[in-house]
Amino acid sequence: MPGEVVKHSTKVPEIRRGDQVVVLTGKDIGKRGVVERVVRPDRVIVGGVNVSKRHTKPRTIQGRNESAPQIQQGGILDKTMPLAISNVMVVCPSCGHPTRVRHATLATGASVRVCARCGEPLAREVKA
Repeated sequence: MPGEVVKHSTKVPEIRRGDQVVVLTGKDIGKRGVVERVVRPDRVIVGGVNVSKRHTKPRTIQGRNESAPQIQQGGILDKTMPLAISNVMVVCPSCGHPTRVRHATLATGASVRVCARCGEPLAREVKA
């Protein structure tokens, strides 16, 4: 349809699982952590950052093979909540500074992410 905007994602994602990031805004500003999961194209879960409390009641769970129901223990659980991807910035492993991500093409034709400060590649392994 005309007038409809279609979002195109880059071929090489800006932030991946396993990247070290620093939080730019919110209650955890300045904290560093490792990306555990990319939830959607615009959300990431960072370990130890944006942790909320989840209060659960004890409840019975019916087992498949057992006739007696089991009881799930209740209590207060710590749950890591997703952050907007715009609120985190990648930390370069070689220079240690938060940096923007640039994209470069190797001589083999593979596309890699590069630190905008020092020019070193962010990913050590190259997927061909």
